[in-house]
Amino acid sequence: MKPVRIGVIGAGWFATSNHIPVLAEREDVELRAVCRLGRAKLEQIQHSFGFSFATEDYHELLEQELDGVIVTSPHNLHYEHARGALERGLHVMCEKPMTLHGREAWDLVELARSRQRHLLIPYGWHYKSFIEAARKMMEDGCVGEIEYVVCNMASPTKEFFTGSVAQVPGKWTPTLSVPEASTWQDKERGGGYGHGQVTHSLALMLWLTGLRGREVSARMTYPNSKVDLYDSATVHFEGSAIGTISGAATLPDGDPFQIDIRIFGTQGTLLLDVEVGRERVQLRRHDGQHKEFAVAKGEGAYSCEGPPNRFIDLIQGHGVNNSPGEVAARSVELVEALYLSAALGRSVEIGLQ
Repeated sequence: MKPVRIGVIGAGWFATSNHIPVLAEREDVELRAVCRLGRAKLEQIQHSFGFSFATEDYHELLEQELDGVIVTSPHNLHYEHARGALERGLHVMCEKPMTLHGREAWDLVELARSRQRHLLIPYGWHYKSFIEAARKMMEDGCVGEIEYVVCNMASPTKEFFTGSVAQVPGKWTPTLSVPEASTWQDKERGGGYGHGQVTHSLALMLWLTGLRGREVSARMTYPNSKVDLYDSATVHFEGSAIGTISGAATLPDGDPFQIDIRIFGTQGTLLLDVEVGRERVQLRRHDGQHKEFAVAKGEGAYSCEGPPNRFIDLIQGHGVNNSPGEVAARSVELVEALYLSAALGRSVEIGLQ
């Protein structure tokens, strides 16, 4: 089997600390081309990982012989870069948030579908075995018709959004393991907790339930910050289900991520908790047929090796996309509506932005 030829657009913090090192370990992957601004760092990345081609112009990267592209550029550039790759007939793994606007997200989904190309968003939790078990239970109709959902996330990420981060532990050199302030702390470029983190929990909840938002009423606060640190919203989904969405950026440094999803239906309730030390998947049914999936302690810790590895598998013709663009698009349009509702101080309908 020929190696899968990969290009990377926007090789910054997370690409160099996760995606590129993960793929560099695979003998069936050729790191063919890399693109980022800043000649010195670009050359450092090229030589460290053995890319055969490096450029500061993503158009030049797309002219190379490639099978797939990983897009990890700033949030506001995802759409342009992912669309360019799909138009070239390439498979795409695009970092979250996939785009900043719902219409752009759905455009990418339709383009990938029309070109018969994979579009994967690296939501790492979707590839955990206990999360997959929860998904299977929901596919089997374990709670019946969904009536209400709760989706909460909290992260130790305050410094991402309010000030410079001196160093983020990574698998490569610390000099490149620093998030760019311009990406995380600029509202116009997709900074803020909603774009940076709530997109994770929303995509997970939407993947589990198949729901799509219809109307959102939201509030955000910005204590000592230029971007949102706390988000809260009520959502009316298509059909009759309603729910609450919330997020907080201010867990103490070193604390584990918290994602708590509760799905209430006509036949029972599913509880999913990913926090390290209290991971659980529990089903409580009205007929008494309760279930609990055994989860190893520590399995809830966030890791993102699954998505880039699965991306390669998909290009090779096997495996299942646990984080497809369609799920990401439902998350993007809901987050966009959340920001608009908070700005206007009233509820907004999704899809009318």
